[in-house]
Amino acid sequence: MIPDFKSVVPMVVENTGRGERAYDIYSLLLRNNIIFLGTPIDDQVANVIVAQLLFLNHEDPEKEIRMYINS
Repeated sequence: MIPDFKSVVPMVVENTGRGERAYDIYSLLLRNNIIFLGTPIDDQVANVIVAQLLFLNHEDPEKEIRMYINS
C-alpha cells in the first residue's frame, strides 16, 4: 500500500525546560509569525489566512509577519 503523502504533516520536537513538546510544522511556523500558503485559494483557505493574520497582529502589532506562497 502506498501512503497518502498529502495527508502527512511533519512534526517538530522542541526541548523546553519542562520536557519535550511536539508541534506540527504549521503551528511552529505560525508561532514564529510565518504564514505558509501551499494550496489554491478558495473561500475556506482565504478565511484561514485572514484569521492567522488577525491573530498574529493581535499578539504583537509591531512584529513583522512573513508569508510564503506556493500556490
